[in-house]
Amino acid sequence: MNFWGSDTLMRILIVSRDFSSADLAYRLKQEGNDVRVWIKEKNEARAYQGGMLQRVKSWKKALLWVRKSGLVVFDSTGFGKIQGELRAKGYSVVGGSEYGDRCEDDRAYGQKVLWNCGMKMVPYQDFKSLDEAIAFVKKHPKEWVIKQNGHASKIFNYVGSLKDGSDVISVLESYRKTVLKRDLKGIQLQERIRGIEIGIGRYFNGTTWVGPIEMNVEHKNLDNGDLGPKTFEMGTLMWFDKNEKNPLYQETLAKMEVYLRKINFRGDIDVNCIVNETGVYPLEITARFGYPAVQLQMSLSQSNWSEFLKAVADGESYDFQYKKGEYGVIVLVAVPPFPYANSIQNTKPLNLNIYLKDTLTEEDMKHIHFEEVSKRKNGQYYVSGPNGFVLHVSGTGKSIEAARKQAYGIIQNIIIPKMFYRTDIGLKFEHEERKQLKKWGYIK
Repeated sequence: MNFWGSDTLMRILIVSRDFSSADLAYRLKQEGNDVRVWIKEKNEARAYQGGMLQRVKSWKKALLWVRKSGLVVFDSTGFGKIQGELRAKGYSVVGGSEYGDRCEDDRAYGQKVLWNCGMKMVPYQDFKSLDEAIAFVKKHPKEWVIKQNGHASKIFNYVGSLKDGSDVISVLESYRKTVLKRDLKGIQLQERIRGIEIGIGRYFNGTTWVGPIEMNVEHKNLDNGDLGPKTFEMGTLMWFDKNEKNPLYQETLAKMEVYLRKINFRGDIDVNCIVNETGVYPLEITARFGYPAVQLQMSLSQSNWSEFLKAVADGESYDFQYKKGEYGVIVLVAVPPFPYANSIQNTKPLNLNIYLKDTLTEEDMKHIHFEEVSKRKNGQYYVSGPNGFVLHVSGTGKSIEAARKQAYGIIQNIIIPKMFYRTDIGLKFEHEERKQLKKWGYIK
């Protein structure tokens, strides 16, 4: 049995678009598995070099290596059809499905799925051009939220605050002058609904649910107090709940079970919602592994992840063990040019050393989740990617305060030149939102 508490050995092939699953792949390796990765976007392939993870040049040829007895993990949307084809050939595949991809990448389709499953809807409108969107807001003035399809940078997203829509118009007009058309992947305007934003997630094995319900509160803005531009994620608060009668679950994911069975979905699915005194309003579907959600799931779990994912892939049940009654907090530690990596071409954080103080214990190291990081021959970790998306640090505890204390205590022992992070992950929920959700009857 190795340090990570597993004597399981399995061949695992990770098929990745942008290597979002780097930490997941590394953890599966630490469990004692033989893990190999293929990365589509070569600019992202710089991470986890120096012997940390083994690459393959062709994932299709690597199928001969992983064999049908192993596990193939797809970490993003865009591979759903391929997943179905491999499953039909007898491979164990986890990650999603073809129509699961469409639920996330085609917002209009995803909204129709939510509606057909019996959920409340937030009014929205799709546009092919910025001009169309601007004209619409002028004709229908109110608070609108700007979103895009697929994996477009969240920097383009904006939550309107003015009832006449003038701030939304200003943002759209700015994009018309500054953003390349190739970077705009379709615009959706969604009516702003006031309330508390929370995600409800769970794993599905093609037939039924596996493991507990996951509640998560994302912190997407760059700065403390939810100020600054939107990012993919600056940190998350999470906890597991086994109560299937939970109102948040019943109003969202529970209603999708028949649909997910129909599309043979196998993986992690999450519905992000706005909750207020009048109901639960789904905003969007994440039909894949979430990041940093999966890092935090691993921190809160006490199960072997290769066994768990294999069970999900094979349509089997699994007794998922986790830290009951505990919260998890995860924090992104970044450096410039994040979150403007695609906009500032001359600023790259490549080769910056990452200094980990000797006071960090082996247990602490389990809570450091590397992203764009590699290792030199002398064992020195360094920033090896161009985006400034360096690492996440997680903490768990019986209270939000205890989870925060662990996460931020570990961060104090990490030194990266020019590093920054939010210091308020979980605080708003602890001080305000939890009480409100209890008052409305959504949580106990």
